[in-house]
Amino acid sequence: MRALDQNGSGYTSNVINAINFAVANKSSLGIDIINLSLGHPIYEPASSDPLVAAVEKAVAAGIVVVASAGNFGGDPTTHVTGYGGITSPGNAPDAITIGALDTLQTVTRGDDSVAWYSSRGPTWYDGFQKPDLLAPGSHLVSDVPTSSTIAKSYPGGLIKTSGTIALMKLSGTSMAAGVVSGVVSLMLEASRTNHPGVRLTPNAVKAMLQYSAFPMASEDTLTQGAGALNAAGAVALAAAIDPNQATGSWWLTTAVNTWTSVAGQAIAWGQRVVWGDRVIWGNRVIWGNSTVWDGNASVWGNRVIWGNSLIGQTSGTSTTWGSLSSDVTASRVVWGNLTSLNIAPTSASWSNLEQANGDLIAK
Repeated sequence: MRALDQNGSGYTSNVINAINFAVANKSSLGIDIINLSLGHPIYEPASSDPLVAAVEKAVAAGIVVVASAGNFGGDPTTHVTGYGGITSPGNAPDAITIGALDTLQTVTRGDDSVAWYSSRGPTWYDGFQKPDLLAPGSHLVSDVPTSSTIAKSYPGGLIKTSGTIALMKLSGTSMAAGVVSGVVSLMLEASRTNHPGVRLTPNAVKAMLQYSAFPMASEDTLTQGAGALNAAGAVALAAAIDPNQATGSWWLTTAVNTWTSVAGQAIAWGQRVVWGDRVIWGNRVIWGNSTVWDGNASVWGNRVIWGNSLIGQTSGTSTTWGSLSSDVTASRVVWGNLTSLNIAPTSASWSNLEQANGDLIAK
């Protein structure tokens, strides 16, 4: 659904209309996944955000919604890390919100790192834990018409041109979200091929993606969610789980290795689900069919509470982000020493960042 114009911008209402159209025509058009590689600053709590409401409605209808986390995870000049940069609708509790990895264009996972621009949690107003997962998002190559605005505006990103089509290299959580949407399509296909009938719910898909992910030892949960995407593991898990099984019964039909071989190295799955304000370890995903995976029984995105301290309101000047508005509230989210607190820029300063296709192009 084309919701943005040739410059990669548009009204939130256009995006909402597109989502609502997808929900209304889900069955007739066979719509299983919505990829939202776009976002705007969070202006209000998720409970009253119309864009979040549209996403939640889509998930309740059985559509998997994958959203980019945003590209406000670091200072554009110094790349110093900042927290609280998640954009809407990445703050939707039931969306699968994706941050970006920099793989250095290698197959091995040992040299992967979180892209400096990838937005960290928590979400504004609600303090939700986001992102849910990381995926390759830096220096990804795909095709683009040479006549498109983005090709004309950023010729430095073109790496090969053939007639009216060019290959372009871009970076951003928009690209990472697209990678996950592709993996989700493979998961749904594997599930339907092996277990036709009842379809995997969006929350079950999210849980499988997180359970099979590769945690990054040096990163916190607000940066990486459950870890780095493991496409092969997620597809294998989706193929092995039978969603037709009755609630509370065993739904793993075949044995699944909780490790995946990548570039000749066996990497263990994290086997954890970042569920609201806690991390669930062990076999909760593969143990059995549960109502928690039902789209109507969602508890994703509960408030993140770090201890019982109250910072209250903060205002003044941050050495990383410049002037902060006086209504920046860090209540019940404690980031250690307040003098070193780094918070993503307020909406007033976001307009100065370069945008394309709804997300920042991180060069």
